[in-house]
Amino acid sequence: MTFENLDVWKTARQLVKETYAMTRDDPALARDFGLVDQVRRAAVSIMSNTAEGFERSHIQEKLQFYNVARGSSAEVRSLLYVIEDNYPDSRDTAVRLRGESNAVGQLVSGLVRSTEKRKRSGILGLLLSFF
Repeated sequence: MTFENLDVWKTARQLVKETYAMTRDDPALARDFGLVDQVRRAAVSIMSNTAEGFERSHIQEKLQFYNVARGSSAEVRSLLYVIEDNYPDSRDTAVRLRGESNAVGQLVSGLVRSTEKRKRSGILGLLLSFF
């Protein structure tokens, strides 16, 4: 299995694609270079940190990257409020993408829980091997 097979990565990729489209297609928003750059980078961060975490060998490193991805999901949601409140032409798209970002965050949270569970079972297995 590769990171490309993960539903969370696929969903994050779609969020990136749609974020780029929204920030390109609204002329007023496209001129807000700081906001556009920040929301794009945060969306890409979800996708990239999920991939990087998946490829890490050590569980603690995996968790670190997955948690960054989860934080970036919250950042995207917050920035989409800024877009919704200030760019009427992108309001509906921002609301929809906020829902998608929330879904990605939930998927990343599931990945964190799964990884933490593996970490606990690995520690338990190690402890049991001593007895």
